[in-house]
Amino acid sequence: MQHFYNLDETRVNQPSVVTIGVFDGVHRGHQHLIRKLVAHARATNRLAVVITFFPHPDIVLRGLEGRYYLTTPEEKAELLGQLGVDVVVTLSFDHRLRQVRAADFVDLLVERLRLSSLWVGADFAMGYKREGNVEFLRAQGLEKGFELEVIDLVLVENDIISSSTIREALQQGRVEQARDWLGRAYSVTGEVVHGHTRGRALGFPTANIAVWSEKVLPANGIYAGWAYLGDERYMALTNVGVRPTFDEDDITVEAYLLDFDREIYGEILTVSFETWLRPEERFDSLDALIEQIKADVVAGREYLMQQARVQP
Repeated sequence: MQHFYNLDETRVNQPSVVTIGVFDGVHRGHQHLIRKLVAHARATNRLAVVITFFPHPDIVLRGLEGRYYLTTPEEKAELLGQLGVDVVVTLSFDHRLRQVRAADFVDLLVERLRLSSLWVGADFAMGYKREGNVEFLRAQGLEKGFELEVIDLVLVENDIISSSTIREALQQGRVEQARDWLGRAYSVTGEVVHGHTRGRALGFPTANIAVWSEKVLPANGIYAGWAYLGDERYMALTNVGVRPTFDEDDITVEAYLLDFDREIYGEILTVSFETWLRPEERFDSLDALIEQIKADVVAGREYLMQQARVQP
């Protein structure tokens, strides 16, 4: 898979099947579209191409701040590549791009990507004032020689899967619901950095993960999940929160890796959120906190062992 960051640098050596969208999270709805696109591209000897954007248009258009993304641009491209996409183009979404007329953008796709088929959702629109809707693009295809394929949205239990509903589920701690919609457990990645070493003093040393400041975190609480360190995988309990027992207020992500004992400062660690165990609590004593952590370890291990038996 090739990943480009603008159309000027993008070159392809055969016609392409293209789709356009934000695809934050690459959830099951996105996967439904991408898998069909890839299969069609393979069957017709064409390249499967995804055009996406960073920053998220919502952030530019609505002035949003804080944690909003389900995936970094690199994570998104990697997930798309795993689905069989040949080329990902991540365009910088800014006010200049907003002013590009839809017909001019189509011309770029034809020129740079050898566009022969464009796949979009039924509610898709692009270009200045969203003029490039399905009707417009169908006319462009007839004029400029490409097909237009409109893909239906995916429904799960009569709900449309969307990045926004997944964000809401995570912010409420409903990580199992998010996993169902994503088709995989939600995870965060970051460098292991030095913290206050309080976990070590309690007998449960934790890895303090420097998560990208714009990536969504699940609701404060204790979660069971898996920790990935290179090619290694460990059971883990991850605390998202402010550690109220110690009167702190900065939100941190700290993972306690079960059956693990070595220094990993400076290494990159990924933790998944498989299930919510309990809310973050203030304890009256360190002994009470330690006893609760021991209970969390038992509960987390039991859940993950059962999951591993079902989904090795």
